[in-house]
Amino acid sequence: MKRSILLSTVALSAAFLALPAFAQSQPEATDVPEVVVTATRIPAIVARTPGARVIDALTIHQRGAVFAADILADVPGLSVVRAGAFGGVAQVRMRGATPGKTLVLVDGVPVNDPAEVNGAFDFSGFALSDVERIEVLSGPQSSLWGSDAIGGVIAFTTREIDGVAAEAEAGSYDTLRGRLALGVADQRRALSVQVARFDTDGISAADEADGNPEADGFENTTITLKGRYAVTPAATLDGSLRWSDSRADTDGFPAPTFALADTLDRQTSEQTSGFARLRLDAFGLAHQFSVSAMEIERETISAFPSVFEADRLALRWQADGTALDQRLAYAFGAEREDTSGSLSSGLTEEMGTSSIFGVARFEPSDRLTLTAGLRHDETDDYGGETTGRVSAALDVAGGLILSGAWGTGFKAPSISQAVCDFCFSSQPFPRLRPETAEGVEVALGWASSDGRIEGRATLYRLTVDDQIIYVFDTTTFDSFYDNIDRTRTDGLEVEGRAVLGAGFDLTLAYAWTDARDEADGSRLLRVPEHSGSATLGWTGERFSGALTVRAEGDQDDSGGVREGFVTANLNGSWQVNNQVAITARIENLADEHYQQVLGYGEPGRSAYVGVRLRY
Repeated sequence: MKRSILLSTVALSAAFLALPAFAQSQPEATDVPEVVVTATRIPAIVARTPGARVIDALTIHQRGAVFAADILADVPGLSVVRAGAFGGVAQVRMRGATPGKTLVLVDGVPVNDPAEVNGAFDFSGFALSDVERIEVLSGPQSSLWGSDAIGGVIAFTTREIDGVAAEAEAGSYDTLRGRLALGVADQRRALSVQVARFDTDGISAADEADGNPEADGFENTTITLKGRYAVTPAATLDGSLRWSDSRADTDGFPAPTFALADTLDRQTSEQTSGFARLRLDAFGLAHQFSVSAMEIERETISAFPSVFEADRLALRWQADGTALDQRLAYAFGAEREDTSGSLSSGLTEEMGTSSIFGVARFEPSDRLTLTAGLRHDETDDYGGETTGRVSAALDVAGGLILSGAWGTGFKAPSISQAVCDFCFSSQPFPRLRPETAEGVEVALGWASSDGRIEGRATLYRLTVDDQIIYVFDTTTFDSFYDNIDRTRTDGLEVEGRAVLGAGFDLTLAYAWTDARDEADGSRLLRVPEHSGSATLGWTGERFSGALTVRAEGDQDDSGGVREGFVTANLNGSWQVNNQVAITARIENLADEHYQQVLGYGEPGRSAYVGVRLRY
């Protein structure tokens, strides 16, 4: 397996180096507009923004991605930790940072689970059927978004619907998927509703190769309501509401061996999030006044049943403006966020943070862009924290862009950590402090003059101090949370895309991630040192398709080492006419036996066919 990973990595690197010669030999030309990211508070060009990526709706459809976890693994420096396919808890680690240090936004609404041990978001039931674009900001982003953004930010934007759209798909493991969307949209108003359903008998969450034949099913329903109305040319109201309900069969650790095996365990999750916003042009500034909320309830039915409930309310004001003939763009504002959680142990907690922030971008020339941000968060329980970030991008010449950034971050203890859930000690529990981080990165990007080829390589270091971990004393049998860890991640991220001609395009990504505990030099768990992907896409007049190959090296895991793997997915569609398209996809094309998390199974070769309608 190590040899396969090495060969795959060499092949990806060779293909990347060969792109300029191959692509330049194609006669066609193309005009590719600059991609803009908006989760930076001030809209910014991705090529000039260190650590920024955008995954658009076209890419999502080309890959045939159904859930967010299906496509996030292709982002360099981001590892998906999924405890079993089809509904197994799926969390992400960005640049080696533990789950809970990546802030997740849906239409600007923070949706991290306050009652989860680390405050992490579970991507397992997050369907992409209504998602228009995904923005990823790697590295500390607390100066923009406050707590939970040490590793970075993942922001999802849902789409407006104009007309009627429907989709149905069926395939392996008795899987059924459907979507129906209705809406109207014009310059003044928009209103849409979408319903999506996913149902499968699944596979065993515990790896079938270890003698676990029982299939674990998964079902998810997602409903999205979205609206917009321009009251006047200077005032617009918009908002959205998203409800998701999931039920997943899971496996546990039964006695007497307490090893992962087939059980009748299951987990249900219901999450609602939404926002209402007023955009108002007044006093020479563009203002946004918004209120957003989310609530979640998770229940685990097992030998050790549990129920967790949590909610979050955020009030936000932001003002945007420009000066110096638009060479200076800036934004500033204030926020208040309140969270509460109720844990299965009966413990409850309420936490709150008041914040002020500002960010500015200055372009002294057409070639140089300077950006700076500063934020102060005052927590109700853990004092205040000021974070900042500065970055610069220089257009050197010949399509080369040199950029770099330095930033700090922090993360307040989660509710579970704050009340010391599942802690046992005859002594008072330690007083926790917020975790803090410092990140630095430098990137070199290049794009051809015709926009056919682009790529970027990024070197970074991320250091986290006072990391909170769960401590178990084998002598006294005391257990508690404490700030005792310091971690450091050094990494390299390489990514590129080329339009090859004749309808073909190639996208490559590779990450080297050296994430370690500074106390003893050991590697952090569930972070592969090497990972990469390559997608060869093709778009014709009526047919389109994509072949994606993903590879991950060995990674340390609880109880051992999870071996590396190489797997491939094939996706295609045939546009019958303007209204009807037939789709087909094959996952795990080579029927590879692999695990993303040690002990948990992944599907073998599986196939799905469907139809899309649009009127």
